Amino acid sequence: MEDLLRGRAGRSTVRVGFLGGQGEIGKNCVFFEHDGQIVVVDCGMTFPEEDVFGIDIILPDLSFLVERSRDVKAVFVTHGHEDHMGAVPYLLREMSVPIYSSPLVLGLLQPKLDEIKVRGFEGRGVEPGQHIKVGPFEVVPFRVNHSVPDAFGFALKTPIGTFIHTGDFKFDQTPVDGKIADYRALNDLAEEGVLALLMDSTNAEKPGYTPSERVVGRRLREIFWNRPGRILVTTFASNVHRIQQVLDAARSVGRKVGVTGRSMSETVDVASRLGYLHVPPGTLVEIDELNRLPADKVVLLTTGSQGEPMSALARIASGEYRRTELRSGDTVVMAATPVPGNETLVARTVDRLFRQGADVIYEPSSEVHVSGHGSQEDLKLMLNMVRPRFFIPIHGEWRHMVRNAQLARDVEVLDENIYLVENGSVLEFARDRARLAGRVQSGQVLVDGLGVGDVGDVVLRDRRQLAQDGIVLVSVVVNPATGDILAGPEVISRGFVYARESEGLIEDAKDKVRDTLASLYRNGNGKKEWPQVKGRVRHALSALFSERTRRRPMVIPVILEVGSDGAVAGDDDASHQGSDPEAADGRGGREGARAKPVEG
Repeated sequence: MEDLLRGRAGRSTVRVGFLGGQGEIGKNCVFFEHDGQIVVVDCGMTFPEEDVFGIDIILPDLSFLVERSRDVKAVFVTHGHEDHMGAVPYLLREMSVPIYSSPLVLGLLQPKLDEIKVRGFEGRGVEPGQHIKVGPFEVVPFRVNHSVPDAFGFALKTPIGTFIHTGDFKFDQTPVDGKIADYRALNDLAEEGVLALLMDSTNAEKPGYTPSERVVGRRLREIFWNRPGRILVTTFASNVHRIQQVLDAARSVGRKVGVTGRSMSETVDVASRLGYLHVPPGTLVEIDELNRLPADKVVLLTTGSQGEPMSALARIASGEYRRTELRSGDTVVMAATPVPGNETLVARTVDRLFRQGADVIYEPSSEVHVSGHGSQEDLKLMLNMVRPRFFIPIHGEWRHMVRNAQLARDVEVLDENIYLVENGSVLEFARDRARLAGRVQSGQVLVDGLGVGDVGDVVLRDRRQLAQDGIVLVSVVVNPATGDILAGPEVISRGFVYARESEGLIEDAKDKVRDTLASLYRNGNGKKEWPQVKGRVRHALSALFSERTRRRPMVIPVILEVGSDGAVAGDDDASHQGSDPEAADGRGGREGARAKPVEG
């Protein structure tokens, strides 16, 4: 009981906590704790949806791991996709811990660590079947099939039983690299007994088996052979198997391949250097050389499969990419499906490509993409091979996890042994039982440029309001003794109305400021409190704008008082009001106006 009160797992229990990936796509991160020592499986990120203005990436809240950094003994990464490894560099900025994964993952991590200036990276390569002793855990990687080479699941053997984390997986009988999933290892683990299975839920809604990646290779060769113009192919930069098939298909029909986009170029460089990507001799050329070749000899491999606004493909679609431009007769192959939340961005990019005169192959039925995640029959096969006592769906939106739980019931996992949990939940396991054992801090950390976690809900709300209704800045100088206006009011509108076309509204706003200030000084005595003055002006203008336009722009008053001694008193916090929760909705403002002397 004492260990539980301290939030630690004792010698007779294992705690499993979920910091990301539950009820969402991305940010996958799970920790296992036994006898006060912790190992982590995956530490991923996700990309923001359109309404998260200005945010580059989203990380899981890793504060629990940072606070327990002395107890965290290792991080195991299942494979080289950003939603499983993208937060590792940010974790390593806060703590030092060994990272265990394939050489490909370690190679892909290095430039990311260099970019944010993390030094002393301790990466340890692992192989399937290797037994890795970390504190009270014995961790055994086993091979699974996915859309990237050397994708692993991990078996974590503990004194109370074995836990299996599948990572992302499907069962591909004809994988591109010839390495099938390790059925024998899974059967051996099942024979020893599996206490709990944590399994990928992404495709739990899809019936049947997920097709082999080789389906895409055959379709690419057909397209490359039959299309007379240039071919542009976009896919996830980390999809090494897809990149390999583009290279092989291009060579088979005599086309050259150029690569553009930083992440795509990095993947090609790292994967080929480590032997995961085999580039046919003479196939890969620089973009400048590619531009000089006949159209029927060209393939351009590019980033932008998710419609990212600054990606190479998005800029090509907008005619803003200086290294190449679309031509009549070009074909663009969208060899990826949109991640949930990116559908609008992808559709916009496809539309712009058509406007530029390209033909775009993007339909799900076109066979230019297959998933790396197992469908229902793959998932049932994993359940039947492993035969776990307890089952926890992971990695998926809530509907995916619910369907995954139903699949477990279909193969006769007891309903009371299935746990649907959200981020922050902690499960406690003993040899013969499991229970919810509370929560740890979880959530999301927003990365905006170089800032990590310095943009919160209030700032995002302000950004949304600015995007929806704009901003109005009001400045006025008054005499504090009489309330007379000495300068202004000046009203500046950005993203709300165009001043020349709304002169009447702007003039009415100025009159409203004059009337409000006159009323305040006429009815009050002594020096006015800044929150009161600003709040009244803000409220009056917000009401006017709402009545006249049915819009509520952010209103920021800047009011200065010029006294008889020549000093100016004013609100030197005005520049920060955009982050003031009161400023955003017109119910008041910041405290703390201070007087400033005016020199000269």
